[in-house]
Amino acid sequence: MRRAFAMAVTAIGLAGCSSFSSGDYFSSFRSAPPSVQVQLESTPPGAEARTSLGPGCKTPCSVSVTPGEGVTSFLVNYSMPGKQPAGVPVNVIKVDGGMFSANSVKLEPNPVMAELQPIGPPPKPAKPMRPKRRKPAAEPAADGSIDQAAPPQR
Repeated sequence: MRRAFAMAVTAIGLAGCSSFSSGDYFSSFRSAPPSVQVQLESTPPGAEARTSLGPGCKTPCSVSVTPGEGVTSFLVNYSMPGKQPAGVPVNVIKVDGGMFSANSVKLEPNPVMAELQPIGPPPKPAKPMRPKRRKPAAEPAADGSIDQAAPPQR
């Protein structure tokens, strides 16, 4: 009787284990990627800043980004009327939390800073180069001396 009971418990236990082998089952235990606050600043302040992940604001400000699975970096684009646009890359560093704490995400740099340069006047066109006039080469005279005063005959 004990043997039959042990086999029944083992069979039920193994049947329960087979349901854990499904990849879809484990994906339900994964938590959503964590959101991270990123501080956006610019010189001069008041520039429009937008991340390549979506959120944006007017500097200085802070936005919440959620880097998806496999995202290792994103770009913050700055724009302001009368200023040249700028882009700053931001690295996403995933930190393993270990057995007793959750995984976290670190952004580098944070705060993200951009210095916007004024749009200057268009550059002046270069002056065209004129070919230099060459002095004609002096031809030797009949007696073998070089006559510098007389132009060469062609």
